[in-house]
Amino acid sequence: MPVRPQIQDLQAEVIAWRRHLHQYPELGYKEEQTADFIQQKLSQWGIEHQAGIAQTGIVATIPGQEPGPVLAIRADMDALPIQEENEVPYRSRHDGVMHACGHDGHTAIALGTAYYLAQHRADFAGTVKLIFQPAEESPGGAKPMIEAGVLRNPTVDAMVGLHLWNNLPLGTVGLREGPLMAAVDLFECSIQGKGGHGAMPHQTIDAVVVSAQIVNALQSIVARGLDPLDAAVLTVGQLHTGSASNVIADRAWMSGTVRYFNPDLAMETAGLPSVIAAQMDQIITGVCQSWGATAQLKYWHLYPAVINDPRVTDMVRSIATSLVETPLGLVPNCQTMGGEDMSFFLQEVPGCYFFLGSANPSQGLDFPHHHPQFNFDESALALGIEIFVRCAETFNLEVVGR
Repeated sequence: MPVRPQIQDLQAEVIAWRRHLHQYPELGYKEEQTADFIQQKLSQWGIEHQAGIAQTGIVATIPGQEPGPVLAIRADMDALPIQEENEVPYRSRHDGVMHACGHDGHTAIALGTAYYLAQHRADFAGTVKLIFQPAEESPGGAKPMIEAGVLRNPTVDAMVGLHLWNNLPLGTVGLREGPLMAAVDLFECSIQGKGGHGAMPHQTIDAVVVSAQIVNALQSIVARGLDPLDAAVLTVGQLHTGSASNVIADRAWMSGTVRYFNPDLAMETAGLPSVIAAQMDQIITGVCQSWGATAQLKYWHLYPAVINDPRVTDMVRSIATSLVETPLGLVPNCQTMGGEDMSFFLQEVPGCYFFLGSANPSQGLDFPHHHPQFNFDESALALGIEIFVRCAETFNLEVVGR
């Protein structure tokens, strides 16, 4: 891959930064050691920055030699509540916490980009803002950072970000204009029946049977309740009920997630937060009425869909095409039902979020995201820096039609 020599020379140090971050993972809004490490590097390089935004977030500002537009680059910093199972020298030293989604790599790429741009200000016009964001996994740090004003002073004209992606092999880039990642909604449902003896079901309203019918019936929403061109997923992830083998449960509780791309599905319907929530409520109420049970549904939006701007995506696509072997290296129309709070940034400014292939099966570096053995091929780090640097060198207001 044609990564410039100066970035290739930086690769070993970027890997060291990533491995340091991997050893000291922190959950959302607790990224204090991570933030300290980032600040130390930025101060060492003479890069102006502001810390403590939305608790642990950081924004670094790097002006080029000439005035011009403002491009933001976003990297998330938080880890997951997972016990690491990798046997590597840099495995997590924080029990029960692990960088199992690549955010340590995202932060290292952003740091490498900051270092390079600070040394080569004459090569780009305008300003680059690097946004180090907390709490992407949960409960979401993007919106609080926006509310804190990270897209102002100076005002951001466009934004880019990447996700290391073990669903794609090393040396590939996946992107598309329009919806890239799904909206994320969550729900909880409590069901009240009437308990009793397992040998006397006629005296009861069995919460187990009612909840089982609800779980099955909810799948009809995606199968029959939505336009088949509107991709969606409804998953019941938890179902808790019952206390003994000879006792009919009087109550059940379930929770899950709903994913979709079409923003119209998030519109309030029948007094409920979305089209799908309204259909869920109708099904749950109907099943419960048929059995004499009652239920209460709670439904809320977590993240909107990640929707890429066509013009900024064209810029990133052009850069990626010049770097990876085509046609195999560029994966068009790449999509996932996974969610990301980068979506809040892209609701405010035009931008492009893309996937950077990081899997290497020959080295066992292909476990899926959020797996206790997740790891990635660190060769991807230099390519990520090269793409971000070229975005800074390429971006102008014509990209966003101004």
